[in-house]
Order: sequence, then structure tokens, then C-alpha cells
Amino acid sequence: MVLLSLVATHSNVDLETVARLSVGAPQVPSVALAGDRSVTGAVVLATCNRFEIYAEAPSEEDVEAARSAIVATISEYSGIPEQSVSSSFETHTGQDVAEHLFAVGAGLDSAVIGEREIAGQVRRALIEAQGSGAASGGLVRLFQAASRTAKDVGAQTALGSRGRSIVSVALELAGDLSEDPDWAAKTVVLFGTGAYAGATMATLKDKGCTDISVFSSSGRAEAFVATRAGTALAASDLPGAMRRADVVIGCSGSDARIDAADIEKVREGSDHPLVIIDLALSHDFDPAVANLDDVELITLESVRAAAPEEQADALSQAGDLVREAARSFEEQQATRAMNAAIVALRQHTQTVLDAEMERVRAQHGCTAAAEEVEFALRRMVRQLLHVPTVRARELAAEGRQDEYTAALEALYGIDVMPAPSVAPAAPVTGAPTGGPHADHVHPEGAVCPVDHQRPAQSA
Repeated sequence: MVLLSLVATHSNVDLETVARLSVGAPQVPSVALAGDRSVTGAVVLATCNRFEIYAEAPSEEDVEAARSAIVATISEYSGIPEQSVSSSFETHTGQDVAEHLFAVGAGLDSAVIGEREIAGQVRRALIEAQGSGAASGGLVRLFQAASRTAKDVGAQTALGSRGRSIVSVALELAGDLSEDPDWAAKTVVLFGTGAYAGATMATLKDKGCTDISVFSSSGRAEAFVATRAGTALAASDLPGAMRRADVVIGCSGSDARIDAADIEKVREGSDHPLVIIDLALSHDFDPAVANLDDVELITLESVRAAAPEEQADALSQAGDLVREAARSFEEQQATRAMNAAIVALRQHTQTVLDAEMERVRAQHGCTAAAEEVEFALRRMVRQLLHVPTVRARELAAEGRQDEYTAALEALYGIDVMPAPSVAPAAPVTGAPTGGPHADHVHPEGAVCPVDHQRPAQSA
């Protein structure tokens, strides 16, 4: 199995394009799996500034077909031509897949370096894919390793102690733009009830803000505030709340964008300063609201521009941890892939051994002599398999497992079939299943009564 990823982030495309690509994101894994055999698993990571698809393909030869299937699915849902979709994504394969995801989970690829929310988003992406049945074994291991790496970076570097996030930087900007930086004295209206809105609510409370009203066009505000405090707003309450607010925060990403005329109408006759923070990838507010009198607009682009630079030594240490974790993960993947080859070789030799022993028993019967022959053959097989097994591990560590499988096919005609999970190798190093004294069974089903003791060793 081969992992690949398609990546569109704030680093390589504009956020508006990221938002358009993300349309229908939850459906992409299941549709891609159902429509093309080249995709055996898929996980979508969609956040406020990135849209990434991680997938598993049966082999290297299937990678391009898997990518094309995913691009076609995204094009269908987003309405963007396939060529434009394709050009919007960077494609990673091999160790680059793990290294990128591990960096993302650790907050090293975020608009705010070291942000905390992204690690939770990585975990939730895997949980959602597992819930829909789209997460393959390889992808589960990849995302679990990403979560472990994020914890290591947080625990072993200074990035974990800074507590930075997109929300915290945005609120710092809002405080700087306000006449009174004290959040305990501010009135806030929050749009949205998703995970990002929850993180925003928690950060507001940490800053001492208690006057928080929540509006949701989907009607989930009551349930949202029931566990987080705050006041749920009905549509009829919204204009008055907006007029009184010091800060309005958009986290909903709904299709109903609030334009400048709406804000101007609500604030008619008021000279009360207002800060609008738009954290929705698809924008909850028309950018033109920034042109209104006494209104300041903070967007994701503003946050990215204002994000503090992290210390070079902390970033270097975090980068080293990520690269080492990715290298270790790739080695484990190579070893798992090589296990299939080792199992295939052992099964091949076991088949040959069993066939030979059938001929011996057919000629000599179930005798102590036949038992001695079997013991000798099994010992010989153990010795013959030792070097190929050791060499398989060495080649896996060097990333040369393809050479090994090609050699098996050329020499023995063994077709190594990749599998998500490799079963334990069939035993060839001892007596048949049941222990060293187990009875042999003839093809006719008759049990051989010979006491199969280990033959005496000659001096």
C-alpha cells in the first residue's frame, strides 16, 4: 500500500480558493472510495486555512489514478474545472506525506506557528474518517503517529508553552484596536457553533469576557450555550445585539454572508466603535465592511500578517522532531511492506516442504525414518530462510523493498500481494501446528500413530 496526499493551504493558494475547494469536503472520502479501486482509503483535513486529502493506493502504479479520482470528486462538488483543481494542490508521496502531516499537526505549517487547535482538528479528521469507514489501516497509523508527534513537539520544545492560536492572535489584535483593551468590559457577538466557535468561546473566557451572545443560522445556538454559558440569539434579537456589541466574531462559514449594507443599517446613528473578526474560511462578512466608519475588520490574512515570529531554536528543534518521526514512520511502513514478502517466501517454502513430505510418507509410510527426514528438512528450511529474512530487514531500512519483491518474483515466481495488515508468518521453524509431538495426518485422514520425538543427534 502507498500513501499520498493532496495539499492546498494558505502557503500555496489564496484562502478564497481553499474555501471553494472545500465545498463537499465530508463527502470526498466515501465518494472517491466508491468510484475508483485505485483509492483504498481517504481522510480529509479541512480547517480555516487548509484543505488536504490523505489517501492510500494499492501500489505505486495506482498513485496517479488515485490522485485523478480525488481531483474529479472535488471538481464535481466544488464546480471548479478539474484542471484548475489539480493545479491548486501540491502532491506528496513517500516520506513527504508523513513529514507534512506531522508538521501540520504540530502547528509548524500554520498561519500562527505552534497553534494548538490544529492538533485537535487532525484527531477529529481521523475519527470522522473511521466513522464513515473511509480510513484504511495505513491512514490510521499515519494520523495516530501525527498526534503522537504533536504531543512530543508540545512537550519537548518551547512552542508548547507559548499557547498561541489563530483565535488568540486575532483577539490580541482586537484588543489593540479597541479603546479599552479589557475584555471583561466588552460585549461580544459570536456567529457559529462549530469546533472553531467553541475554541473562540474558550479563549474569550480565558481573557475574562463574560458578555457573549451566540447566533446560529442553523438553530444550534441554544444547545451550544447550554454547555458553555453565554446567551443564545434568535434572528429577531440579532440587530439589537450587533448594535450594542464591541466585538463581532464570525466562525460559521455559512452561505449567508453579511454585507456592508447590513452592518451600516444595524449601526445607523451609532458612533460606537466596532471590531469585526472574520475567522471563517469562506468569510462571514463582506470585506467591504472595513470601509465603514468606526468599524475595524480583522481577517485570517490579518492574523497571518500579525502572527509573532517564533524563536529560531524552538522551530529548529521542532523541525528535527518532525523529520525524525517521519523517517521512523516511513521505516515502519517499509518493514510492514517487507513483512508481506517474507510471509510469501515462507509460505512458498512451506508448500514445497509439505509436498515433499507427502511423497516421503507415500513411499515409506508413517515411520520414525520419515520423521527424521522431516526434521532434517525443516532444519534445512530454517537455515535457508535465515539470510533472506535478515536481508529483507536490511533492504527495508534502506528503502529498497521493491528490489526484494522483484527478486522473489523473478527467482521463484512469487507474486507478493500487499495487504493493509500482515498476518504472522506461517510456522516453518518447528514441527507442525500442535507442538513437536503432534500426530501427522495422511491425505486419507488417518492419524499416524508414530511418537514424533526429536531424532537423536549423532556424536
